[in-house]
Amino acid sequence: MGMTLRELRQLVRQGEGEQLEFKRKANHPDKIVKEMVAFANTRGGHLLIGVDDNGDMPGLRFADEERFVMEQAMKKYCWPPIPHTLLEVEVDEQHTILLYEIEESTTKPHIVIEDFEERRGKAFYRVADRSIQASRELKQIIRRSGHGQVRFNYGDKEKLLMQYLEEHESITLRHFAELAHIPRWKASRCLILLTLAGVLRILPDSVEDKYVGAFA
Repeated sequence: MGMTLRELRQLVRQGEGEQLEFKRKANHPDKIVKEMVAFANTRGGHLLIGVDDNGDMPGLRFADEERFVMEQAMKKYCWPPIPHTLLEVEVDEQHTILLYEIEESTTKPHIVIEDFEERRGKAFYRVADRSIQASRELKQIIRRSGHGQVRFNYGDKEKLLMQYLEEHESITLRHFAELAHIPRWKASRCLILLTLAGVLRILPDSVEDKYVGAFA
């Protein structure tokens, strides 16, 4: 199903956010694909090429060339392949906007490939109007979420954590490891399991993720 120019203008008026990103041109496609990866890893979204950050819609003079550049970049850098639909909306006889509809993926986490032989790279996640690199913990949570019930032991460290969160808004992995006097890997495993079990919620951040009670 297509989209009219009027419908596109209504979408653009919303401004960039968790599910909407504007790009003027397909310059640096290796960086643009991280927005697509982030949408697929989060709740899906729309990537518009031919729209300025301020919402102006000049469109693309050579849309076919820009589309080809993006197709090649997605094949080269995105793994697994990103589920998407491409719509082309004409601004006038000579200018077109490319609209990529990215679905929330069922095969996440998707990565932007850096090591092509090993197919290793960085996962990204959408937070407000930014695409941030996913931490090791967030990557695990993305990969394992929705895969059935998660069991965990409610021991001393878990009790200490929940008591802390009754008095404080949030906690980080580093702080939890220090608080419970446990290695970072053990604190990481605990936070991942409690998040997957629905006891905690992760608040992704580009510097350091925070964890809060599920109903906070």
